[in-house]
Amino acid sequence: MNKAFVKESDGDDEDDLGPEAIPLPAGTKNYVTTAGYKRLRAELSHLMNVERPDVVQIVSWAASNGDRSENGDYLYGKKRLREIDRRIRFLTKRLAIAEVVEPATQPNRDQIFFGATVLYSDKEGDEHQVTIVGVDEADPLQGRISWISPVARALMKAREGDTVVLRTPAGVDELDVLEVHYPDEPEPLE
Repeated sequence: MNKAFVKESDGDDEDDLGPEAIPLPAGTKNYVTTAGYKRLRAELSHLMNVERPDVVQIVSWAASNGDRSENGDYLYGKKRLREIDRRIRFLTKRLAIAEVVEPATQPNRDQIFFGATVLYSDKEGDEHQVTIVGVDEADPLQGRISWISPVARALMKAREGDTVVLRTPAGVDELDVLEVHYPDEPEPLE
């Protein structure tokens, strides 16, 4: 086949949104806390209003220097521009389908639901504190786990004092729920 009719991919596919694009389970909503929604919106604003214009200016300057084939500023700038545009598309799509949930308004404060901060211990007696948040705001190293993670799914609907079963590839673990907390004050969206 003639090469003129073959689409060559430069890694800028619409569906390839990068490693941060954790797919949502089919038929579920994109739940996000108010704080997480604000962080995502702030990132989108920064990319569109600060980072992208700066990179466009650098690429424009580099293009005016002549030969683009060996121009590092131009080549790196174009690559960075594709990365920024990919992230902007991702954030725009995720924010459009986001369902903001305010954990402080949870009526069943003794039971674990989205937005709860949970202190639990495993069968070795190690204590862990996690907050159950949206897929796009999860950061396990900071103690924020996605509501679709195995630990969060095991903890959902449990209460203080309950023991839940966590099934992992390494085997079955039992988690003892020690404390459940929700924020006291709702966080304003704007």
